This record gives sequence, C-alpha cells and structure tokens, in this order.
Amino acid sequence: MSNIQEQIRQRVRTLLEEGVIGYCIGWGATRFEDKTTPVFITKPEDADRLVWNKYCINGTAKYLLDDWYPEKKIGVIIRGCDSRAVNRLMKDKQVKREDLYLIGVPCDGKENPVCEGCQHKNPLVYDELVGEIVSESVNPDRFKEIEEFEKLTPDARYEFWAKQYDKCIHCYACRNACPACNCKECYADQARENWQGKQNNRNSNQVYGLTRAYHVGDRCIECGECERVCPMGLPIMRQTKKMLKDINDLFGDYECGLGDDREHVLGEFDLSDRDEFM
Repeated sequence: MSNIQEQIRQRVRTLLEEGVIGYCIGWGATRFEDKTTPVFITKPEDADRLVWNKYCINGTAKYLLDDWYPEKKIGVIIRGCDSRAVNRLMKDKQVKREDLYLIGVPCDGKENPVCEGCQHKNPLVYDELVGEIVSESVNPDRFKEIEEFEKLTPDARYEFWAKQYDKCIHCYACRNACPACNCKECYADQARENWQGKQNNRNSNQVYGLTRAYHVGDRCIECGECERVCPMGLPIMRQTKKMLKDINDLFGDYECGLGDDREHVLGEFDLSDRDEFM
C-alpha cells in the first residue's frame, strides 16, 4: 500500500467523520489488478475502498454534474487533469467552488498514453494537497502528430476521417466522458427535424463528430477521456488537437482550464484578429 493511498484514505475518513463533506469521489479497486473504477464514498468506514495506483485513469470531475444541489460539500480527489476539468466546469457555471472540497494529488503519470504528454502533473486548484509536488516540463511534441498529419493531401485526410466515422456507432461515450461536454441537454439529443440525424451512417456521424469538435475546440483540457472511452477506437483527440494547434497558431499560446480569467478564444472578437484564413 502506497503512503499516498493511506493519506488519502485517512483524510477522506476524517472529512466524512467531521461532516465537512457529504461524500467523496475517487478511485476503487476491481477484480482486475490493472483496472480501477470511480467510487463514491459516503461512510467513513468505507474510505479504505479508495486506491491510488498507476491504474487510476478515469477522470473524476465529470461526476460532479450528477449532483446539482449537494446538501454538503462534495469531496473530489483530483490530479492535474482533473483540476483543469474542475476549472472548466466552474468557468461554464456548471459547478460552484463553494460546493466542492478538492483533495489534490500530484501525479507522475498513469497507464494511459495521454499521460506521456501531460504538462500539468500537479493540481492547479485544491483545498489540500496530499503528497509532494512533482516536476513539470513543457511538451515540445504537443502538436507533433498533427504536424505530421497536415502533410497529407486534403483527399488523404478526408479519406482517413471518412473511414474513421464509418466505424462510429453513435454511442455518445465521448460526449458523456468529456468535462467540456457539460450542457444540460445536448443538441444531439434534441428531437428537432433536420437538426441532427439519428441514423448510423457516415454523413450523420461526421456531422456529430465535427460539431462536437467545434463545440469543445477551445475548451478542451486535453485529458483524452473522449478517446479512451471510445469503443471503436476513433482517434478523437486528433481532431481536437488540430483545433488547438490552429488556435495557438492564430492567437498565441493557449491552454484551457488553467484557472485564469481569459475567455475561450472562439468566444472573443477583436478588430486586430488575424484574418489570413478568410
């Protein structure tokens, strides 16, 4: 048992006993050694169910949307990516800071490919920190995959994505796991004629995928949850990373969910904006 894991359990147990939080969202073990699952700890004696290991992959912040009016503060165990998600949800006015008790845990990476390029290993916002701050560095290869993809011809790029969306089964798992997809009612669920096709075909799937990419383009925290949960293995982050690369090229260095006051760039307008793309 790691020291960090025991500290997390002790703190959650104490917070529940003292009534500071109503419950805590974290990770729990499963019958598979290399898998964990999100858990909701409501009793002090159940705090020992919490685990902290290299398989704690699932994002925790999105579950905050399941409780709009908590009776007590909600405890959440957060890493750097989860803290960016919390900042995103607060910026979108989906959760209130006063309703949360954030237990930050520095993270040096999990068994998840997206962790290799993480630039924010330490929580950006928290009420208390468990463990020691870990070193961080700028990822020079943040957009390397996109730069290579851009070298393909337009026809080749279209053919690639057409084949990807032929595989899509319209399950909406990407939307359900993404903290930036936090509308109370998604446009894809609205029964409006000619709004969003429900058919499982290339055209309908492309409309959904591209619309979602633009909806979260400048709000993506790069956690990779959308791609991780896709049962068909679609490289969804490649779309969003393309959006982020263009935003960085046009408007300068930009990352979402850092807790600053900057508005998301696709919601801003300035007469001095570059317009070479027009």
